[in-house]
Amino acid sequence: MLNGQGGRRRSPSRGALLGTRDHANTIKLGTQAAMPNAVSLRSVSKRFGRHVAVDRLTLTVPAGSLYGFIGPNGSGKTTTLRMILRIILPDEGEVEVLGAKEGAAASDRVGYLPEERGLYKKMSVRRILAYYAALKGLTGRAARREIDAWLERFELAAWAGRKVEALSKGMAQKVQFIASVVARPELVILDEPFSGLDPVNLEVVRQAILDLRAGGTTVIFSTHDMHMAEQMCDFVCMIFRGQKVLDGTLESIKAAYGADTIRLRLEGGRQCLEGLPGIERLRDLGAMQEVQYAGDTQELLAALTARTRVQQFEVAHPSLHDIFIRIAGPEAENGRA
Repeated sequence: MLNGQGGRRRSPSRGALLGTRDHANTIKLGTQAAMPNAVSLRSVSKRFGRHVAVDRLTLTVPAGSLYGFIGPNGSGKTTTLRMILRIILPDEGEVEVLGAKEGAAASDRVGYLPEERGLYKKMSVRRILAYYAALKGLTGRAARREIDAWLERFELAAWAGRKVEALSKGMAQKVQFIASVVARPELVILDEPFSGLDPVNLEVVRQAILDLRAGGTTVIFSTHDMHMAEQMCDFVCMIFRGQKVLDGTLESIKAAYGADTIRLRLEGGRQCLEGLPGIERLRDLGAMQEVQYAGDTQELLAALTARTRVQQFEVAHPSLHDIFIRIAGPEAENGRA
């Protein structure tokens, strides 16, 4: 039988993933030293009663980067974002945003898209965007130019005079995104920006985020979409149970795990893998399978070709999704019990 538990011992330890320790007991993978930081958190903790939501978290977000937060529900991602925004204050540690340690000093330079969407439904689209722009100090002709440009880009110009309550859910989400970026902030924080979007609107928002980064804006976003994070982010941070367990470039994170994943497409499907020695973990993707294999990969290929026609055999680094599951999935939880 395939062993779904054994694969854990081939994953790097948390210490190996985080590398050499710094003053807060954590470090990033990859190098960020040459870049100034838009955000710095130093030994930040936040508790709600007896629950420790964030535990001695240290991280830096390089200016001009696209920085992804990942982690299971309840891991501390949203709490961290709200501390960066000074919506809530840490119990311990220091938060620095755009070079300022006081909230008011940077607030007009930061845009925010909350996970809990909410717009004034009785206001027109144009009026509500003008209101959000004015909150950040953008008014008059400059505000109108920005609003018009964003409405045109998101195909909402015809709806500019309509009330928000008349919009579809997807339209309203695009309006809320525009509200977070219309004042040209230096830092944009997006909490689950792709949630609920259809594929067409998702692509529109995704490209807008990439264009913001290309224009020099620092973008931090949290997501449960590992594929999107893998495609878009310069740096990825994973928080689990309030603590940082991954932080660095995708390449450095994958390198820490090694090329221990074999992607297979077999004419006979999953059943062709049953009973083969050395398979420590199997992830069945339907038409494809991913396995962790302890041994010579050529021996596995020979064993499979003796059983069935092998349509694809690829030795690769694990995907970000797979790394996420190894750290926070049911098998990892069982291993900690």
